[in-house]
Amino acid sequence: MVALKKQAPEAQPAQYEFSDTHIHFTNYVQDGPDIRELLKMMGTTIKRTTLFGLPLQQHWSHAEMGDFAPTYYMQADAPLYYYSFTDACIAMAYMSLSPEEQARFDPMITGFNPADMYGVEHIRRVLRTFPGVFCGIGEFSVYKEFVSSKIAGEKATLGNPALGRILDFAGEVGMIAMIHTDIDKPFPKSDQPPFLARQTRELFERHPKTKIIWAHIGLGRVVRPIENQAELIVRALKDPKLDHVYFDISWDETAKYAVESPESMNRVATAINDHPHRFLFGTDCVAPRKIEQMTDVFHKYDPIWKLLTPEASRMVRLENHERLFDQAKKDTRAWEKANLH
Repeated sequence: MVALKKQAPEAQPAQYEFSDTHIHFTNYVQDGPDIRELLKMMGTTIKRTTLFGLPLQQHWSHAEMGDFAPTYYMQADAPLYYYSFTDACIAMAYMSLSPEEQARFDPMITGFNPADMYGVEHIRRVLRTFPGVFCGIGEFSVYKEFVSSKIAGEKATLGNPALGRILDFAGEVGMIAMIHTDIDKPFPKSDQPPFLARQTRELFERHPKTKIIWAHIGLGRVVRPIENQAELIVRALKDPKLDHVYFDISWDETAKYAVESPESMNRVATAINDHPHRFLFGTDCVAPRKIEQMTDVFHKYDPIWKLLTPEASRMVRLENHERLFDQAKKDTRAWEKANLH
């Protein structure tokens, strides 16, 4: 009698917890994990992630630091400068993967100066050199606490035509644009209106054809939520002139403000439940070396996840990322086909 072969059980699909819309593959001295190490860390926890470095390099001044090599911008007084080669490093790492592995990454261009009228030419040149790779620009910074003042040369501003050219080009191509610009200055005076909030809104309104992700909703280590910020965000969510703008709740510093009280948690959860297609989760980890660095940020939002509807939670954690970046890849590939030879 012939023994029947036992059929192997079908592999169950991975139950991913989230996709990471905001992660830095490299740090301020362009160091980071091997991309296969990152893929291994993602495992069956993180479905997809953006792939971008930091556009800024910390200058190592021997006159200042001697043989101590600074790896973070707050470790030295020497300036930061734009490091355009970061985009080539990202592209080569991505291209080293199989198509199946590449599908889990969404590469972004960051090595341009948003204060330079030639910045848009850098983006165009990267697309020409590495077709089929990139689908967005950013995260890049305009106003960023303590960082902006350290950048060598002209400082970026929200009204600079150079920034306008960059966002217009991203819209023409169909690329996502992830921008960090603080909602207020660090340590503002109590009688000082948050003029950066107004300038940010005006910038977004000037570029209706560009899908923009506002990193951290303008918050930082010391840039706290402004008065009535939740109401301001809700008004923006309801304004059809801003329906191309999405809100990134990445970073443990952002989570700190979101979960600091029952009232703040309810405000955040209500805004997300009412507009679930406009929010994206990210960790904002820099050159992570272990999965816990990313999951720790994710779990800081546990009180918020519990207040969301199942649909809203799924959209913020997974579906919005896929929808936006899949479309950006499709549009960018179509633009490349039509414009690059």
